[in-house]
Amino acid sequence: MAKPQSIKKQNLYFERLMATIATLNLCLVLFDLSYLPWRNFYLLRLPQITQTYDPIKGIEPHRETQNYLNQVKKLEEQISQTGLLSPEVKTQLEELSRLSSEMIEGNPFAAVGKSGTLERIKNRMRDRTSNDSAKHSFTTFWSQPYLSQRGWLQEINFFNRSIAPLIATNYYRQIGENGEFIDNFWWIDLPFVLLFGIELLARVIYIKSRHSGFNWLNAILWRWYDLFLLIPFWRWLRIIPVTIRLDQAHILNLQPINKQIHQLVLADFAEELTEIVVIRVINQMQGSIKRGEITSWLLQNDKLRPYIDINNINEIEAIAGLLVQTVVYQVLPKIQPELIALLRHNIDSAFQQVPIYKNLQALPGIGQVQTQISEQLASQITTNLYNVLVSAIKDPVGAQLSSQLAQSFSQALGTEIQQKHVLSEIQSLLVDFLEEVKLNYVQRLSQEDIDQILEQTRQIKTQTSIQPLVEKLSPLVKVKE
Repeated sequence: MAKPQSIKKQNLYFERLMATIATLNLCLVLFDLSYLPWRNFYLLRLPQITQTYDPIKGIEPHRETQNYLNQVKKLEEQISQTGLLSPEVKTQLEELSRLSSEMIEGNPFAAVGKSGTLERIKNRMRDRTSNDSAKHSFTTFWSQPYLSQRGWLQEINFFNRSIAPLIATNYYRQIGENGEFIDNFWWIDLPFVLLFGIELLARVIYIKSRHSGFNWLNAILWRWYDLFLLIPFWRWLRIIPVTIRLDQAHILNLQPINKQIHQLVLADFAEELTEIVVIRVINQMQGSIKRGEITSWLLQNDKLRPYIDINNINEIEAIAGLLVQTVVYQVLPKIQPELIALLRHNIDSAFQQVPIYKNLQALPGIGQVQTQISEQLASQITTNLYNVLVSAIKDPVGAQLSSQLAQSFSQALGTEIQQKHVLSEIQSLLVDFLEEVKLNYVQRLSQEDIDQILEQTRQIKTQTSIQPLVEKLSPLVKVKE
């Protein structure tokens, strides 16, 4: 028994290893996708990352903006050597003014979608020089009078702190022969893709060998989510197989999330299915009423559609007979005192309405005699009626006559209904009633009702799963006692 358990552990270790590798690959993919939006942060905070990863994305310093920053460094060196008011410094300041105008007009930031950075540069320079024109702001800033008046060190520190980092974020990205930006991330991704491809091939062969009825397509679809690890585009979809693998490797517990998703899907499906089934049944009933099938069944008319009988028993007559026997043998004996009281009251009322009795009521003893007569009459009538009913049920001839009476009544009722055109009105009322049921109840099934049903189902399953455990533990508890 130890060997299968060790194999299970080995499989778990392998699943965890592959899940970890897939997670590492996903992290690299997410880093690659976020590199360009976050490149400014890496450049300012972690420049080593940009130095390493820029060549992979085909990124190199932009010549125009890099030349601009180099010219500023030359200016700083020249001022440190000859001073701010020297002719050499004046020449370099004029060159910087010219380069600033070219940068504003040419917008070298637009090629990589960083025009907003240039706007930030222009706005900061406008605020610094209190000038509405960006070109005039740069011309004013790169001038000997302005730098002398405001202080060279203060202004160059402002430039290096607020303007130079923004200019440095601009770059040039190489374009390949296909017209797209160069992106060599696939070289990093290729070893992972080859590893996942070999793993998927091995799994497919194993699955196909375990299931004889599977073809290659069925075996591949068994591991459909692993296909996202192989495609070279939409790499962000690899989060699907990585999540599934982490759950299978017991690194993440996704059962609560999975349970909520299943409950949501099941609730929507159950709500739709319930409405569809009930509405379909009501529609079929409405159709049967319109075609006269239910009426013909009630009236035992099989001309419209043959009626299928499965037990050679008239269920309506059987139910009626059962109800009659229940009423006669079970119900009437229990309500006999109430019936006698009701009859006695009616007899007393009849006596009171007789004019002669009103005159005799003045004689002594007449009231007591009337009470005794009423009680005897009520008891005798109730007993006789009950005996008649019992005799009619027990007597075969009486039962046959009763059956003939019910059959004649049914036929006469059906004939009269059809002759007086009441049938169409009844059918119309039944159809309208079912339509009202459908609108007022069926299509108002709320999500709360479905959730309550699911909660009750879950409780039943929980109790069912706990019961066998309780039955197994109960003998142990008794032994301990």
